[in-house]
Amino acid sequence: MQKKHIAAAVMAALAFGAHAASNEDIVKRHFATLVGAQPKTAELTMFLTMMPKGGDLHHHYSGAIYAEQYLEWVDKQGWCVSKTNFRINTDKTVVAAEQAKPGPLRNCVSGSDLVADNNAYRALLQKWSTLDFYNHGADQLPPDQTFFDTFGYFGPVASTNASEGLRTLKARAIAENLSYIETIFELAPITADAEFDKLVQSPGFDSGKLDAALTALAARLEADPAFAKGVADYVANVQASSAGIDDEQFTMRYQPYVLRFLSPSVVFSQMLASFKLAKADPRIVGVNIVGQESLNVSMRDYSLHMRMFKFLKSKYPDVKTALHAGELKLGIVPPEGLTFHIGEAVQVAGADRIGHGIDIAHEKDALGVLRTMRARKVPVEVNLTSNEFILGVKGAEHPVELYRKHGVPFVISTDDAGVTRHNLSNEYVLFATRYKTDYAEVKKLSYDSIRYSFLAEGDKQRLIKQLDSRFAKFEADIARSLAKQ
Repeated sequence: MQKKHIAAAVMAALAFGAHAASNEDIVKRHFATLVGAQPKTAELTMFLTMMPKGGDLHHHYSGAIYAEQYLEWVDKQGWCVSKTNFRINTDKTVVAAEQAKPGPLRNCVSGSDLVADNNAYRALLQKWSTLDFYNHGADQLPPDQTFFDTFGYFGPVASTNASEGLRTLKARAIAENLSYIETIFELAPITADAEFDKLVQSPGFDSGKLDAALTALAARLEADPAFAKGVADYVANVQASSAGIDDEQFTMRYQPYVLRFLSPSVVFSQMLASFKLAKADPRIVGVNIVGQESLNVSMRDYSLHMRMFKFLKSKYPDVKTALHAGELKLGIVPPEGLTFHIGEAVQVAGADRIGHGIDIAHEKDALGVLRTMRARKVPVEVNLTSNEFILGVKGAEHPVELYRKHGVPFVISTDDAGVTRHNLSNEYVLFATRYKTDYAEVKKLSYDSIRYSFLAEGDKQRLIKQLDSRFAKFEADIARSLAKQ
């Protein structure tokens, strides 16, 4: 019996210690069989779900929550949902009036009542997410409009119950062996300034005077008690919502976001507030700008926004920025609209990461932009599911292989997993089945999602060290499983 115990101990030591590299070699060979000429998608899904994944760096909090949970929150708030247009009504008077009606006559109903109506429930899911878009023949809006419209449906309830929402996202992350999320959390505080809007939108405005105008606007905002209160309230919300989220298994950090299709003064006020937020609390690690890039205002003011970021980067050089840029394809906007977004985000705004980066092939100096991104190590956040749904870009049309060929780093991320109803493991499966890869690259992508995060250096090293241990165990488990087959 003692010899058996010794033998078992030796085998365990070999598996977890001295021969860890051989476990990695076994897993490499196994992975190659899974991504062969005919990828074994089901087995890949199991493998990549089990595989440790460092972080999800392009992650929208409101778009990550599933519609089912939002319906639960509708009831918590005492609101109702229309069975005809599936909009949330927050007016308690309307809710009370609807509840007073006999059941069959109610149009605005509770979330639980709506769920009990199978037809209405399925119709709601088709409005609040992309469910069923490609598998039925009902009249539909274009996919990009369908995607962006979902936020208008669940928007009224999206900022409620944030603590519960974050706990749900944490539990799902742990279930798929993901240890870090850097979420685009809540809209930055808004302050409008009519004087600035009139100035910069006047036909004769001298763009050379923009920095002076921004300096004056920043001074007005900083002297405004309402602006200061908005920043303080945002910090308090992050602190309250994130309580208890971080532990040995999981870490989360937060980015305020700017909506790019609003007036210039509102956009700048959100930017300034976001930069101040990133300085105010270590859990707030970066600034982002979001919103449909093809909208008229988004296109018209794009260069103005990049100059605003440049101005603020000069004031707050240590604040990190991850900018949605180049989420466009030929035909959505005129050709010239595809030629400058990524370049200006990198070279003017000084972006530390790029979200999407789809139209890189159309940039007027594409090779120069790629060289700059490679030299500065500016990674692209690749979102395969949303790129396919919103833009119809997939396979060889997706620029991920172009970035890879030119040595530009990239990471795999989810974007809005609650809207498009998937998870990070699914994104790794799509990458592995669509693009020629191997285990070494997939493993590197997991590590890169920590290396290119906006975490403090000490936190990065902590999570990388954890990844080392988690991969050693994962590879030993896979090797042991294969040995028993």
